[in-house]
Amino acid sequence: MNNVVLIGWGVVALNVLTAFAAHAAQTSLDFGGNSFAPGSTVEANVPLSAQEKSLAAQGGNVVPPYAVAVLATPANFDPRKSWPVLVPCSTSDFKRQIRNDLVQFYHRVGLAEGWVLLAGDGPQHARNDTAAWRGAMTLAAIHALHRSFPGSEKWPIACAGFSGGGKAVGYVAPLLARNGCRISGIYMTGANEDHLSDGYARIQPGADFLNTAIYISAGRDDRIATVEQQYAVAGLIKRTGFHRMRIGTFHGGHEVNDAQTSIALRWFRELQ
Repeated sequence: MNNVVLIGWGVVALNVLTAFAAHAAQTSLDFGGNSFAPGSTVEANVPLSAQEKSLAAQGGNVVPPYAVAVLATPANFDPRKSWPVLVPCSTSDFKRQIRNDLVQFYHRVGLAEGWVLLAGDGPQHARNDTAAWRGAMTLAAIHALHRSFPGSEKWPIACAGFSGGGKAVGYVAPLLARNGCRISGIYMTGANEDHLSDGYARIQPGADFLNTAIYISAGRDDRIATVEQQYAVAGLIKRTGFHRMRIGTFHGGHEVNDAQTSIALRWFRELQ
């Protein structure tokens, strides 16, 4: 009887250890060669492809040896499932990096809404901070995501841009689509000029790109990008052929509004 009891406890202990090991395997993930746990933010140095190097070099820039990719995931992140990915694009003013916008403007709301957040930057600021530079670093980060998590190339991607980033995203989003990314939405805040129409014409991501959902968020007290200017931007984008569009206003100035971000992300997911 004692031997049976000992064997029974041994089986239980083995099952517990097996379950613990399986749980540890699930929660220890790898992004770009760096391990991380769900619910955390990880940074990795990732390679640049020949195309990305060519884009980065535009404007006389020195091509860096690698890009810096930053990934933030919800606490329940499981790469075996499909996840929506939010890719910010920051303004070139004030030498802001895209990862600055990820942390400051989108991190809390994005994770709360169940999104994965991804940013790509150069290791140093570009001498000529062009949309091509931003596109190159973002593509490098996305390719790192695809290498790290098989199947993630099918995950829907929404691009977000505030102020100058709202202009740059007009080129970055079509570039991602042209390179096979599934762009589900574009979120623009404080953009007083339409660059999306030009980006669509120049990069030519295909007619299906016109089905991309566009959400424009405008602060009623914004003096840099007035409500009137942002409605005019919406009109130009619609004239180009984009037909899924919403405009939301909020009490505030030139800023990213959390409530508006939440509404936009939920709308993008509904359309998916």
